[in-house]
Amino acid sequence: MPYRRLRIAIAGICALVILIATLVLGGLLISAPDTTLFLPFLAIVAAFMTFVLVQAIVGIVLHPLGDLIKRLKKLSEGDFTVRFSTPQSNGRQAPQIVQDLAQSLDKVGTQVRTTMAELVSESHRQKQFISDVSHEMRTPLTSIRGAAETMLDEDIDYEDREHFCLTIISEADRLTRLANDLIALQRIEGDGDLDLRRVNLHSVLEKALNTLDILFEERSVTVSLSGEAPDVLGDPDRLQQVAVNLLDNASRYVGEGGRVHVELSGVHEHSVITVSDDGPGFGDIDPARLFDRFYRGERSRVRSSTGSGLGLTIVKAIVTAHDGTVEAINLPGGGACFIVAIPSLPPQQQK
Repeated sequence: MPYRRLRIAIAGICALVILIATLVLGGLLISAPDTTLFLPFLAIVAAFMTFVLVQAIVGIVLHPLGDLIKRLKKLSEGDFTVRFSTPQSNGRQAPQIVQDLAQSLDKVGTQVRTTMAELVSESHRQKQFISDVSHEMRTPLTSIRGAAETMLDEDIDYEDREHFCLTIISEADRLTRLANDLIALQRIEGDGDLDLRRVNLHSVLEKALNTLDILFEERSVTVSLSGEAPDVLGDPDRLQQVAVNLLDNASRYVGEGGRVHVELSGVHEHSVITVSDDGPGFGDIDPARLFDRFYRGERSRVRSSTGSGLGLTIVKAIVTAHDGTVEAINLPGGGACFIVAIPSLPPQQQK
């Protein structure tokens, strides 16, 4: 039983005090010699009764605390379902101080459970990340090895040798893009690495469109920009990366002759970037999955697979670092739409 030694010690001390007090006071108050013979017997009886009574009282008082100790032990052993503020099994109401302690322990237990859940989730993400990276690297490395081994054949003609050389270069470029995107993602999710300043989103989008102008021509994609949005506090290079990734992703899906439209607006103290296309959309999948690492959707909907699979993941990481949100929806008339919302800055006062 919890606190057994403490209960015995407290009861023993009280009994000893009663014994001594009975002997001393009895010796002072009782003057008849024949009566004093019963004094030690009376003192022992009083001490024994005190011992039993105090032990019972201490047990009643400390029982709720002992119950808390049992639950704490279960929590320390890994039972995270333990709660401390639940009613006692015997129906007795615990003292207020014990109830307050139980509530405090429940808060600590909640923090412990939250921390453990985050650790388990982080461990799972790390394992999944390593698995995904290994999977992504396996394909280009296999292609490079196969092309290199084929080129060792002395009888291979020049055209085939050139083809395999181009394959090696292409797959090496793919690995380089993957490495660069992984480094960018680590920097964004790690220390943030943001150079914050007042940013005009229209200017950022214009730079992104100019960067991808040749790519749009190669893919025969028409891109338009409209609207205005309030300035935001952000990193212009990172926000341009958001725009580039979203536009590149949209142009992959619409196919030749497709259209992509970018619209700026201000809604509820947020600056909103909307990138919509007239492609096939992303079907019935959970839109949140689009931002998972290396997720590319169904092959039937992907026109090109030359990306690293981290474009939208980087978009989400950058937007989150700017205290913003990003979501994806299927348009009723067909096509996909990505919506980025970042807190707006108040207008600059004219000097």
